[in-house]
Amino acid sequence: MIRYALSCDSGHSFESWFPSSDSYDEQARAGFVTCPFCNSPKVAKQIMAPSLGRTPNLPAPVEAPTAPAAPAPAEAPVSLVSEPERQLRAMIRALHEHVARTADHVGENFATEARRMHYGETEQRAIYGEASLTEARSLLEEGIAVQPLPSLPDDRN
Repeated sequence: MIRYALSCDSGHSFESWFPSSDSYDEQARAGFVTCPFCNSPKVAKQIMAPSLGRTPNLPAPVEAPTAPAAPAPAEAPVSLVSEPERQLRAMIRALHEHVARTADHVGENFATEARRMHYGETEQRAIYGEASLTEARSLLEEGIAVQPLPSLPDDRN
């Protein structure tokens, strides 16, 4: 692997690694080497001192001076969540709020309460709560319609 100090025609300096000198030349000719700041394909190698193994009797190598880089353009904040995903998260939150407003929370008694309603032992009403995968599968096998709620999204992700 070889590391090159590079700069673009706008004066941005950066480094990049390549498997070989020929690989850099091929990628540069094909337009694959671009400036990470302005995306310019007009990139050139900068003068740099080779990195050699140091022996105790020799002074440390001196880095070649580099031209000061032009200030990078102000970066806009990057959104980690796309707009469609943001809308989906809002819909999931709205669904949870609707269920909480319009249904009775029965907690861990969900499977028992769903069976009691199905077999006419108690009044029919909207309920929500917790059930294991085994309990939910058993309810479905008995013909009792259940629907899992999607997990509430975590706003930090």
